[in-house]
Amino acid sequence: MNDPQLPAELLALIAEGSDDANGRHGGVPAARRRPAEELSRWLCGMVRSHDNGGLADLRRLDSLTEPRLRAAAFAPEEAQRHVFEKVAFLFARYHAGRSKAHFGYGSMGDALRRIGGPGGRGAKDPGATRLLDRLVASRDLPLRHLQHAVERARACEVTPPSWARLVDDLMAWESPDTSVAYDWARDFYTPASRSKKNG
Repeated sequence: MNDPQLPAELLALIAEGSDDANGRHGGVPAARRRPAEELSRWLCGMVRSHDNGGLADLRRLDSLTEPRLRAAAFAPEEAQRHVFEKVAFLFARYHAGRSKAHFGYGSMGDALRRIGGPGGRGAKDPGATRLLDRLVASRDLPLRHLQHAVERARACEVTPPSWARLVDDLMAWESPDTSVAYDWARDFYTPASRSKKNG
C-alpha cells in the first residue's frame, strides 16, 4: 500500500499494530482495551495467521459461521452485535487477497479524503464526494454505502478507516448526543495539514 497522505512511520505502525512483551498495543494494556479495539486486533490476527477460510466466511453476511458469530461476541450489548458483524464484514472485504493486516487510521471521512485519482483526492474527486454525500445523508446505518467506500479505498490502495473507530462511530450513529455524520464530513473537507495541527 502506498498512501501519499500518511508518513511512512505512521503507515508502518498502522500496518503492524502488534502487542509488545507486556501485552500492550499502542501503549494500552490488554485489560483496558475497548471491545472495538479487541475486535480490530482479532481481525488483524486472522490476516497475520493467514486464516483465509475465516476471512472468506466473514465476507458472506448471510452465513451463520463461527467467525461471524465470534466477531459479534465482542459487542458489549446484544443490540450492538450487528455493528461488530458488519465491521468484520467490511474488514474482510478490504483485506481480500491481502497478506498484510491494516488496523486503519482516522474516521471514514479521513479515509474518503485519501481516495482519488490523477485529478485529485478527497473533495477534488467527484466519486469520493458522492460517497461522502450518500453516507452522511443516511439516517439509518449506511451499510451499503460503507461497503462501497471500503471497496474504493481498497481499489485506490489507501489506508482504510480505523476499524475500531468505525465500530464506535456506527454504535453512535443514531445517538441524539453525537453527530458522526458531521464529524465524517468535517474530516473529509478539512485539509490534511490543518487536521494534523488540530489533531
